[in-house]
Amino acid sequence: MYFDMGYMLMVMLPGMVLSGLASMMVKKTFSKYETVGTARNMTGAEAARLMLERAGVTDCKIEPIAGRLSDHYDPRDKTLRLSEPVYNARSISAIGVACHEAGHALQHATGYKFLQMRSKLVPVTNISSKMSMPVLMVGMMLMSLAPALGTPVVLAGVALFAAAVVFSVITLPVEWDASARAKTAMVNAGIVTEQEVDGAGKVLNAAFLTYLAAAIASIMTLLYYLHRSGLLRAFMNRR
Repeated sequence: MYFDMGYMLMVMLPGMVLSGLASMMVKKTFSKYETVGTARNMTGAEAARLMLERAGVTDCKIEPIAGRLSDHYDPRDKTLRLSEPVYNARSISAIGVACHEAGHALQHATGYKFLQMRSKLVPVTNISSKMSMPVLMVGMMLMSLAPALGTPVVLAGVALFAAAVVFSVITLPVEWDASARAKTAMVNAGIVTEQEVDGAGKVLNAAFLTYLAAAIASIMTLLYYLHRSGLLRAFMNRR
């Protein structure tokens, strides 16, 4: 019922195209600047440490993690984990990614509201992302047999999926702000020159597109299920 032609054309195909293009752009941009060094010749880990120290953040651990582009900041234990192509690398790409993650540590240290909101939504999103689809499928099946029983189940499924949508939307200002902090701090701390920050900025802008694509795809999916269940039409008729 869910994977009909309408779903394929309205949601899955556009979502796959957006995600694919964003992912391709990230890999292409990262690879381009992965071989370009900087005047300071710092590693990603050194750049992140300097950026944090210049901002007065001294309680953040920095450690390597396996994988490629698996970099992230964990606010639970104040740990910045940098992937192997970033931690010890001395490229513009490595420094851009490392300083972006350091930007999240700065958000945590300064109590950035959107980061706090996203952190609180993590446990809810973990549950909703697993439960929303099964609940929606059961609800849609029930609606075709007994609308009175199916409607509340569909509403529950929509609410669960909406939580994941809210998480993806809140992620956008969190990621954008972290990159903005990184671009400013990289120059102010002398990590890169004015010319070099342009390349690092392109890496960060490309990475942001992946979050934007994910948010758009999740919103499209939510609208589809609202339309498919008739809830969107019912809402519009009340206006």
